[in-house]
Amino acid sequence: MWVKILVGLCLLASVGADKKLSSHATILADNTANLAFNLYQNMAKEKDVENILISPVVVASSLGLVALGGKASTASQVNTVLGGKKVKAENLHSGLAELLSEVSNPKERNVTWKINNRLYGPSSVSFSEDFVKNSKKHYNYEHAKINFRDKKSAVNAINEWASKSTDGKLPEVTKDVEKTDGAMIINAMFYKPHWDEQFHHQMVDNRGFLVHRSYTVSVPMMHRTGIYGFYDDTANSFFVLEMPLAHKKSSVIFIMPYHVESLERLEKMLTRKQLDIWQSKMEQKAVAVSLPKVSMEVSHNLQKYLGELGVTEAVDKTKADLSNISGKKDLYLANVFHASAFEWDTAGNPPDTSIFGTDKVKNPKLFYADHPFIFLVKDKNTSSILFIGRLVRPKGDKMRDEL
Repeated sequence: MWVKILVGLCLLASVGADKKLSSHATILADNTANLAFNLYQNMAKEKDVENILISPVVVASSLGLVALGGKASTASQVNTVLGGKKVKAENLHSGLAELLSEVSNPKERNVTWKINNRLYGPSSVSFSEDFVKNSKKHYNYEHAKINFRDKKSAVNAINEWASKSTDGKLPEVTKDVEKTDGAMIINAMFYKPHWDEQFHHQMVDNRGFLVHRSYTVSVPMMHRTGIYGFYDDTANSFFVLEMPLAHKKSSVIFIMPYHVESLERLEKMLTRKQLDIWQSKMEQKAVAVSLPKVSMEVSHNLQKYLGELGVTEAVDKTKADLSNISGKKDLYLANVFHASAFEWDTAGNPPDTSIFGTDKVKNPKLFYADHPFIFLVKDKNTSSILFIGRLVRPKGDKMRDEL
C-alpha cells in the first residue's frame, strides 16, 4: 500500500519536472540561440524592414530540412551552421526534432503555437520517398508541387494554404515570388502567449504609439502592475523587463529605450552575451506595465540572410547539391518564407491580488511601451530563443503629426 502511494507521489513530482534534453539537442539549443542574434542583426541592417519577427528554432528546423535534402558540402555547410563540430550529422535531425518538440509543447508551455511547414518544388520535380518520409518524421513537413508559369495562381495557393493552416490568423505570406526555378520553404505560424498573470480585460484603452516623433498611431493598450524582473540602464537610457508566461517555462523579455528613437543604437548592443548580462542585473520589482494589445503579421524571405550566415551553397543555383530531395541535382533553395502571426492579448492566469495594498507595489517602476521596442521569447529549460523581433509600427490609424 505504502509502495503504491510512494510511486504515485513520484509520478506526480515527475509531471512538473523539466524534461532533460539529450546532449546533442542541448548543443543545438545553444547554437540556435546564437543563430537568433546573428540572423536578427543581419535583418535589422535592412533599411526597408520595419517589424521583425523570427523563430530561430523553426529556422533551425528548416535548415535541418536543407541538410536532410543536401549532399556533400551543401549539407556540411548547414551542419556547421547548426551544430558546429560538436553534433554529428546522424544526430542532427533527431536533435532538432527533440528540441522543437520540447519547446513547442502546448500543454507544457500553455501557449498557442501553431507551426506549419511546407516544401514546394516546381511542377517538374519528383520527391524521393525516403526524403518525404524522413522530413515528415523529423520536421513535420508537407510537400507540394507548384506551377510557377501561372505566378498569380501560385502565390494565391501559397497564401490560401498559410491562411487555412493558421485558422485565418496569417492571411498572406507574400505578394510575389521572384525566383521560381527552385525549391521553396514556407513556415506559417501563429503564436499567442499566455501570461503567468493576466492583464485585466477591462483595463484596455486606446492610446498613441509613436512610430517616430512625427507619426503616431492609435492602438489599444493593456495595463497591469505586478512583480517582474526589471533593469534600468541609466547609463544607456533604456529599460529591460522580463514577464513570465504561464507555467513559467518561458518568458518575454522587452528592451526599450527611454524615449522614442531609432532602435539602431540598442541593436548594436544586442548580443547573446549582453542579454545574459542584462538579465543578471535584473531585480524583482513592482512595475506598472502598459503594452500594446495588438497582433503582428510579419513575413520575411530569409534566403539571402541564410547565405550571409554561411549557408552559401544551398541558395546558389550553380553550386547547390540537394539531390537527396529528388535524386537529381535539379534544385536549389530559391525562397525561404518565414511568416508569423503574433498576438499580444490580456489572457493569462489569475493574478496574485494579495500584493495589492501592500508595500510590495508601492511606487512601482513604469514600463510604458508606447514607442518601438525589441522583444524576445526565451525558454527557461533549454535557454533557446523561441522568438526574437521588434515592434516598430503596430497596426492602427494615424492620430496626428507632432513637432
